[in-house]
Amino acid sequence: MPDVKIEESWKDLLKEEFEKPYFSELIQFVKEEYKHNRIFPPGKLIFNAFDHCPVENTKVVILGQDPYHGPGQAHGLCFSVPEGIEQPPSLQNIFKEINNDLGSAIPSSGNLERWSDQGVLLLNATLTVRAHQAGSHQNKGWEEFTDAVIKLLAEKKEHLVFMLWGSYAQRKGAFINTQRHLVLKSVHPSPLSANRGGWFGNHHFSQANTYLKAHGLEEIEW
Repeated sequence: MPDVKIEESWKDLLKEEFEKPYFSELIQFVKEEYKHNRIFPPGKLIFNAFDHCPVENTKVVILGQDPYHGPGQAHGLCFSVPEGIEQPPSLQNIFKEINNDLGSAIPSSGNLERWSDQGVLLLNATLTVRAHQAGSHQNKGWEEFTDAVIKLLAEKKEHLVFMLWGSYAQRKGAFINTQRHLVLKSVHPSPLSANRGGWFGNHHFSQANTYLKAHGLEEIEW
């Protein structure tokens, strides 16, 4: 089994996945890519979303698609950027909706580690990308891996909140049992979708907290 540098509870949950042939091929592909191309996020941050959010702490899952492919943006958490990096448009729209939904001030930092540390798994479908080439690491095995993550979480836990924004995320989360978990769907927060309607006013953040509270779980400080 490849020695995957990932938080221990995830290592345990995903051990069978790590032993599958597709995963070995994926690791091989990713290693070669890091050797020969500029790849984001930095290698040590590929599993950052998992490292900040152990299985037992996970309460909310937000699904993204690809890491950001501009310099300094991707750090292994979907929609998030490190301190000091300008907030991308989708993230700005997320913060606007939180402000509209809960009245919280819009933060100056786009770093969402504070969400992860409260139990929000910020999961991209594909965990690596070539610089300036959106989608360049799609269909190499990452999607199969992240499908397994969602499936195992949905089976092993109950009363999770899944936020599925846009048709890609909704297809990826189509199998989630809505009797066991809360599944919130809307258009994607990118300006292209959000400005056509359906993003602003979706109240996903207040709905998530209401659901968590109803099941005796601590609300997220969005």
